[in-house]
Amino acid sequence: MQFNKKTIEDIEVKGKKILVRCDFNVPLKDGVITDVNRLVGAMPTIEYLVKNGAKVILCSHLGKPNGEPKPELSLAPVAKELSAMLKKEVVFAADPNVVSDNVESAVSKMKDGDVLLLENTRYRKEETKNKDNFSKELASLADIFVNDAFGTAHRAHCSTVGVTQFVEISVCGYLIQKELKFLGGAIDHPVRPFVAILGGAKVSDKINVIENLLEKVDTLIIGGGMAYTFLKAGGYSVGSSLVEEDKVEYAKDMMQKAESKRVKFLIPLDHIVAEKFSADAEPVVTDNQNIPDGYMGLDIGPKTCEIYKGAISIAKTVVWNGPMGVFEFANFAKGTIAVAEAMSKVDGTTVIGGGDSAAAVNQLGFGDKMTHISTGGGASLEFLEGKLLPGIEALTNK
Repeated sequence: MQFNKKTIEDIEVKGKKILVRCDFNVPLKDGVITDVNRLVGAMPTIEYLVKNGAKVILCSHLGKPNGEPKPELSLAPVAKELSAMLKKEVVFAADPNVVSDNVESAVSKMKDGDVLLLENTRYRKEETKNKDNFSKELASLADIFVNDAFGTAHRAHCSTVGVTQFVEISVCGYLIQKELKFLGGAIDHPVRPFVAILGGAKVSDKINVIENLLEKVDTLIIGGGMAYTFLKAGGYSVGSSLVEEDKVEYAKDMMQKAESKRVKFLIPLDHIVAEKFSADAEPVVTDNQNIPDGYMGLDIGPKTCEIYKGAISIAKTVVWNGPMGVFEFANFAKGTIAVAEAMSKVDGTTVIGGGDSAAAVNQLGFGDKMTHISTGGGASLEFLEGKLLPGIEALTNK
């Protein structure tokens, strides 16, 4: 079972060499980290291990170097930033081979409470292919493996899955523990009413999510670009809005399935439309669900905002993945703001499923009002689909 995994608190860490897979895939500009959120997310696990006398060896990927050392994707800036955050030196093992005699020698000199960071794991082409040789090399550095990188838990790579085969015990850190508690808890044991909100551009990205959630929720709210495929399936005119023609029949089936399961399936009642996709496009509010020719839907309308806010306000569990409109353009951010605001007032559990919706709530200033914001876009989506995540499956059961 995905949820019943051993954690760092279930094992003795003092004096042990512990390899921790973190998610340090941070945005860099001219060698400077522009957003430290992922480093902040890793802190509780690192601090616990340091405080309890472990020898902490950190590893992560950064970007897509495609199996070769690229200086601009080195983790050197991460080591520097971590040193400042921990107020102690994080030794950077600057070896493009990631594991080598030099690195092994540096690890052998570590004292309890020391921290060392390996170079970008994707400098090695074996990493993404989950090859045994690199998995063994990583495992040879440590007694215990800790996975705390939820953002890559849906990938079976050497540093997430392969390494677990060659160490005695593999456990999760605080970040993955939190994801399992809130994301897993919301999906598997929701306090009802349970409302899920799905937005974003494409129905095709969310097919399995919709199917899985229809088995579990009381209300499913649809917004964003994917709404226009459902509207077309319902017989409404959608103008020049984004529509996936090959998913119209599927959208019909899903609405029928919702009806048969007595799930409230909410699609927009009105829209904010424009003649072009642009930040300075003139926003026009439609009277009803139909969008006139020559116009494209770029956000949900005011009536829809009120209906959606009403459905959210009575919920005890809300999961949200994907914005309601083109929130990057101020004229078309009202729907996303309305949903974020409604969620911030919910007396219950509110979970944001990573990706664009996480960016939106943080950008709009509602981040601290949510119970949990997932750190993994792709991973949280697969989780919502009900899939098993290989990086979590590979950990030791309690």
